[in-house]
Amino acid sequence: MKTCAAPDPNPVKPREALPAGACDAHCHVFGPADRFPYAPDRSYTPPDAPFERLRELHDWLGLDRAVIVQASCHGDDNSAMLDAIARSEGRYLGVAIVNGSETDEQLADLHAGGVRGVRFNFVQHLGGAPDLEIFDKTVGRLGELGWHVVLHLDAQDIVTYSDRINRIRVPFVIDHMGRVQAAKGLDQEPFRALLELMKNPLAWVKVCGGERVSVGKRPFADAAPFASRLIEAAPDRVLWGTDWPHPNISKDMPNDGELVDLMLDFCPDPALRRKLLVENPEKLYGFKPLA
Repeated sequence: MKTCAAPDPNPVKPREALPAGACDAHCHVFGPADRFPYAPDRSYTPPDAPFERLRELHDWLGLDRAVIVQASCHGDDNSAMLDAIARSEGRYLGVAIVNGSETDEQLADLHAGGVRGVRFNFVQHLGGAPDLEIFDKTVGRLGELGWHVVLHLDAQDIVTYSDRINRIRVPFVIDHMGRVQAAKGLDQEPFRALLELMKNPLAWVKVCGGERVSVGKRPFADAAPFASRLIEAAPDRVLWGTDWPHPNISKDMPNDGELVDLMLDFCPDPALRRKLLVENPEKLYGFKPLA
């Protein structure tokens, strides 16, 4: 089974302080495996990346809040994520993976535990598209919870599933700028389709995962024009995150402090940066505004 490289243990200090209430809207916790085992049918095995290390990273980078996104290596056992949320003293919320069999009571329990959405993987190296009947049924249940759906897509999926995506009637979030490929330029069909999708008032996008968009060389500056264009297209519906601990990176491992600096480069305006890091996460996830 494929194993993953560990994250860079020495993040640089960002060159500027982030605004109070800044949110890492896409990060993960993995294990520890002796307490939270990985799914037997997982496609990769990551090194443990527990709550304590995530909290230390956020304190170092100046991030006050975060959204922990359930990753496929833990499957639909959300225990590690829920444990981290419970221990965060209100700093963290989460996005779960579900299998479609959950009762209303089980979904209510997830909500009480800090879950505010569900994620579906379409990415080929993680197993490809989900059962679309389960997908449609699950998405249809999210409105009454006030949840959203997160779509982890390969770039071409934005085109392939555009009709289905536009039928969604709850907020939906496109992960990692749709995993478009920087080498193919701003005029590539998937990116044009993503910009068109952002005209939908329910569409959100994460302008993170630059290391997945880039040709793979730090500091991933070739991903910045895509992020800038998306912020320009929908400034009230963009989010940013570290993607720590960066599973399945096969080229340069990101340095999380450098990723903050990259975000400062592609979002230099302080008012837009406050939307990206503070106001938009408050609106989508329901974080309480700072006193």
